[in-house]
Amino acid sequence: MPEKTIDRRTLLASLATSAAGVALSQHSSAGTRVAADSHGIKNWDIITDVLVAGSGAAGISAAIDARRGGADVLVVEKLNKLGGSSALSGGVIYAGGGTALQKALGFTDSVESMYHYIAHSGRKHPHLDKIQRYCEQSVAHFDWLVDNGVPYNKLFSDGKGLGFDEASLYYSGSEEAWPWRDECRPAPRGHVPWEKGHQGGKRLMRSLLASAKKLGVKTQKRVSGERLVVESDGRVTGMLVDIRGERMAIKAKRGIVLACGGFIHNREMVKLYAPELYDCSVPWANAGDLGIGIQMGMGAGAGALRMDQGFAIGPIYPPENTIAGIAVNQMGQRLTSEEGYHAVMGNVVTYKQDGIAYFICDKDSDRPQGDDNQPLVAKANTIKELEQKAGFPVGSLQMSVNYYNEHAKNGEDPMFHKSKKYLSPIDKPPFKVYDLSVDKTMYSSHTFGGLHTNVDSQVINVWGEVINGLYAAGRNTSGLPTSPYIASGISVGDCTFFGRQAGQHAAANKS
Repeated sequence: MPEKTIDRRTLLASLATSAAGVALSQHSSAGTRVAADSHGIKNWDIITDVLVAGSGAAGISAAIDARRGGADVLVVEKLNKLGGSSALSGGVIYAGGGTALQKALGFTDSVESMYHYIAHSGRKHPHLDKIQRYCEQSVAHFDWLVDNGVPYNKLFSDGKGLGFDEASLYYSGSEEAWPWRDECRPAPRGHVPWEKGHQGGKRLMRSLLASAKKLGVKTQKRVSGERLVVESDGRVTGMLVDIRGERMAIKAKRGIVLACGGFIHNREMVKLYAPELYDCSVPWANAGDLGIGIQMGMGAGAGALRMDQGFAIGPIYPPENTIAGIAVNQMGQRLTSEEGYHAVMGNVVTYKQDGIAYFICDKDSDRPQGDDNQPLVAKANTIKELEQKAGFPVGSLQMSVNYYNEHAKNGEDPMFHKSKKYLSPIDKPPFKVYDLSVDKTMYSSHTFGGLHTNVDSQVINVWGEVINGLYAAGRNTSGLPTSPYIASGISVGDCTFFGRQAGQHAAANKS
């Protein structure tokens, strides 16, 4: 009798079917949510063309373009408020290549420079195909945002960090810091939504939600996704949900878009996949970032990438005078350039220094009086005394500060090439040490790992094949953001852009 063989799709479907009866309560909060077999669904409670799970920037952008693609769209949100973590963010969109706002303010940029910065300033082996498409279509994507009512003010700020009054354009990353300033032409690419009295993420989501509503996108709050529903060939056709305590089945005739955010508030998942982020003092996201979309996707056979990655931010600036100080590790050794984007330093501290770091300053580079975000460790009139009080190895901090001062007085920084405008000797007492450790200061953290997707936001299974009918975007996926996170706006830009790709392709999927 000939031996029977089984293909990958059939194997995936059979694995899902065999586990479909396992109750969700039997899984840990860090586990997958195994897909259900469609043959077990007797009746569909709700039927739509495209189902979007999540109402942040990724989900609503997907809904807008799916609706414009001729699909009936239903957006379900776990919480009682629409907007997701995007509404809590600064709302920055990293856009370039010559956007209308860049041109209006007299800045020249190119697709090539933008691509080079994103591709080469972050993690090794980035998703180059996604970066390429994002950069090539960045100008058109910015126009799409404006067309959907997102307001931008024609003002530029040369300040460091967010919060510059009415400006809508600024350098949101390390474009002007070494080595990137020497590798590609710097340009301000942080585009901040602005309208008098309303700024940032709230304003961004207010516009996108209004556009979606005008187009006829349906939304329903307090709906928690539980499991995807798959056919015998592995195609995803629905989702089992909990709607205010009632279990229901939703059928999506064209596709499902998972846009449920990351998993920073699922502490078991963080401990399992991204332990470096576990001790960061401020898990940053709304309460719905529990990894549910990632778990549902994995339960249908999806691959997951970069689950260990995320951002960690414990900024030493603003104000800008603090950039003249230095950040050191527990051995008193300097870490990196203090002028770079604060998540770059956060990455060094979190992933390379066991979460422990300190900020050294003098009278001129000290933090503002009353700023208690960073605990004061020690204060002294000499660096030697400061070193002793803080418990650094004998001579270590003195050597670091002396070396820094020797070159700073000449406007030089051989170690990290900090810009001259931020270089001045640390020589005016009193000298201070502040704690920059992830569990001591205000360290915001968020996850970047998620489902494997292609440039069309189709979810890819563990064998590298497209899962028909399943799409994902935003922090539900492994997208443009990496560790280190290189600029504000990469994440929300990724959410909106690849959310659109998901919506467009889901609407066109009539198979």
